[in-house]
Amino acid sequence: MKYFTRLATREQYILLSESVMKNISASVLRCQTNRGEEGLSKKESGVRQRLVDKCPECGSANLVHDYDTGETVCGDCGLVLYEQMMDKGPEWRAFTQEEKASRSRVGVPTSYSVHDKGLSTAISQVDRDAFGRKLPLSTRLQMWRLRKWQIRSRVHSSVDRNLAQAMAELDRLSDKVYIPPPIKEKAAVIYRKALDKGLVRGRSIAAIAAAALYAGCRVSGTPRTLREIAEASLVDKKDVARCYRLLLRELEVHMPIADPLTYVSKIAERTGISGRTQGIAIQILREARKRRAAAGKDPMGLAAAALYIACLQNNEKKTQKDIAEAAGVTEVTVRNRYKSLKKQLKLELPD
Repeated sequence: MKYFTRLATREQYILLSESVMKNISASVLRCQTNRGEEGLSKKESGVRQRLVDKCPECGSANLVHDYDTGETVCGDCGLVLYEQMMDKGPEWRAFTQEEKASRSRVGVPTSYSVHDKGLSTAISQVDRDAFGRKLPLSTRLQMWRLRKWQIRSRVHSSVDRNLAQAMAELDRLSDKVYIPPPIKEKAAVIYRKALDKGLVRGRSIAAIAAAALYAGCRVSGTPRTLREIAEASLVDKKDVARCYRLLLRELEVHMPIADPLTYVSKIAERTGISGRTQGIAIQILREARKRRAAAGKDPMGLAAAALYIACLQNNEKKTQKDIAEAAGVTEVTVRNRYKSLKKQLKLELPD
């Protein structure tokens, strides 16, 4: 009797397993169908999104977003596409910079030019609580100790101390040679890469910081010479140049070719040359580039010579000495570049 019962049980197991497999296959097919429908819905939503980027009435992409009324209007035909737009700004209003600073509840954005990227906590020196009442002496002493150890913990490792000193030097150099904040951020990134590779060990922090700043200026096309940065720095020009070559070699930074056009306005501003003369100098440099007369030449000397030629053509009385002092080159360099441009561009000018 037990034997037949076991057989029946086995047959039940087989039937049960077959039903389970059928249910699993049905659920798999259902999931595949749902995924296909989701894919189609995503494609349809993508098509709708692409259609929304243009006006459905005239097909124009000139859409005007009015955040005051919350409307999106076509700038060509005037069709209102949306009437309710989500305002992603703050819920408060501010009419002055002081009100904006006082009502904002967020901190400064992360910055590579700060040694801790601006993410550390700062304990202020206000000795009052949230209600404006003065704190007792014991609490003030406790906050003073917490503030002291907080400052010490921010620069506890050698890397943090190195970055703190380097970013302070980079900030000082940027202020002295008038470097905009994006270029300073780029220089800070280059310095951090050099620190990660161990290039700062055994070398001057000020020299590496100055070389990183010059590299950032070269990458972005900002007209700052190595001499200007070296004069603002605490190290010699030779040391800055050596560290700059080290950064190029180890970090594999590919520098763009210096363009003489970026130095024209700088030299003209120092010597008081008019805008019309600057335009003539830019045309001369572009013609020299077409005829390959500027290859292998110092960009500052070429810009100075082009400005001198433009002054002669526009009857502005500027000597080679004035332009050479403003450009930071010698009179011989301006004279040689002047003769070469005159010969290769076939200009009719006095010798």
